[in-house]
Amino acid sequence: MILAPTTRCAARRVASAAARRSLATLQKPTAGSNATFPVGTTHPSVFNISEKNGFLPAADPLVALPEKYAVLESLLQRMPLTKADGTPGLLATGAFGDAVKTEMPSAINVEAETDPAVLTALFRDYTFAASAYLLEPCDLHVRKTAGPDGMGGTYGLGRSVLPKSLAVPLAAVSRKLGAKPFMEYAQSYALYNYRRIEQDRGLDFENMELIRAFSGMQSEKGFILVHVAMVAHTGKQVAATIGALNAAAKHDRAAFDSHLVAMRSALRAINDEMETMWSRSSPADYLKFRTFIMGTKNTPLFPKGVVYEGVSDAPTFFRGESGANDSIIPTLDNFLGVEMPNNDMTAILKDFRAYRPENHSLWLSWVEERSKAVSVKQYALADPNSAVLYLSLLDLCREFRQRHWNFTKEYIIRRSSHPIATGGSPIVTWLPNQLDHILGAMAQAAAATRNAPLASENAALRDELEGRAAAQRSILDREVKDLGQKFKHQAAETDWNAVKA
Repeated sequence: MILAPTTRCAARRVASAAARRSLATLQKPTAGSNATFPVGTTHPSVFNISEKNGFLPAADPLVALPEKYAVLESLLQRMPLTKADGTPGLLATGAFGDAVKTEMPSAINVEAETDPAVLTALFRDYTFAASAYLLEPCDLHVRKTAGPDGMGGTYGLGRSVLPKSLAVPLAAVSRKLGAKPFMEYAQSYALYNYRRIEQDRGLDFENMELIRAFSGMQSEKGFILVHVAMVAHTGKQVAATIGALNAAAKHDRAAFDSHLVAMRSALRAINDEMETMWSRSSPADYLKFRTFIMGTKNTPLFPKGVVYEGVSDAPTFFRGESGANDSIIPTLDNFLGVEMPNNDMTAILKDFRAYRPENHSLWLSWVEERSKAVSVKQYALADPNSAVLYLSLLDLCREFRQRHWNFTKEYIIRRSSHPIATGGSPIVTWLPNQLDHILGAMAQAAAATRNAPLASENAALRDELEGRAAAQRSILDREVKDLGQKFKHQAAETDWNAVKA
């Protein structure tokens, strides 16, 4: 699909104007200032964080590429396992790689592109094409080796060289955006991959369609667009975060508590949206498209990495697409002053920050620095009723992470023995590392109010949340121990060249 020139130009003007508005100077937070989030990016971006759009792009994604990229557009339209018309696509028969070599013998020059919307759409589309090319053999292998129920397949090896027709423009676009030249959550697979059906309606699930997909399945649509629907609530999270930081700086207890209540409401809506994943994306379908969002780092699929032809002869290693790249929970962690344990699992968590739009990474750093500057955690725990609100936010963080862990167990662990998640983290130990720490933080916050005078409803809520955290921690310990018997190679990094198949 190629947009009419007038429509295409209008969309670009909106996105470009929104991007230009963000180019201010990043300021270090001070304890007494009434701060906003003044971001200064060194690269163009459509992901300008605000109280209106939260972590979504400031304008809806560009749906189709300009005419200059018609060959790439055509390949992507024919790429999915099942095309929009219901017929098999290039990936269904393993024909995508050959089609790339035949139809794109040389690289398209992208150096003249400066429009942030076009650059981000190119990044999305070149990363889709690159992942399809590199992981096509793995998809064929897993389908060939899976049982009748679609479970138990093995992945084999991906392609170790990305042809210059994809590698060169992808590297150039990535450099312009300040991104890694590989598929990511925000600028590729999820947050720049939706089309609004009715322009005057909000971004509820029923009002969105996908722009790109690997499988063409309704479950892939559900998997991606539930994430978009979740992030559609983050404008309120951003507003409450900024408001609470400023209230803490001014020691305005009433305003601080009010913003915590607003933050709790936003996180409640996000968690409720997340729960719809069960009905909108079948666990039985997930492995049918999961292959294509895997990375090339810390994975047996690419033990020697991938060479980007025409860019460098040195192999590259990149993390795959992962919901861990989302900024909802990192924002909450940083606001609440949650400090993860100093271990290899936390190092992976920090590494994921490099796979976000620059504005998102700057935002997370800003929230973390300002929360420390105004002592959010200490300020919250100094008042018993604020402390219960703080504890309830930790519980919403726990709920989010627990649901993510439940998804992992049902969508992946029950159906596959592959030890590594799409982002290159160990499948069994990584999420529990964070969840366990949140449960510990809840116990600490609850203890801080143990002898404090509390309203009766707050005392009851504290006891309920404290008991829930203790019970869940015991269950989590048993789960990780039991699953560790099934999944080996759960270190943060594994030398896959030394591991026998």
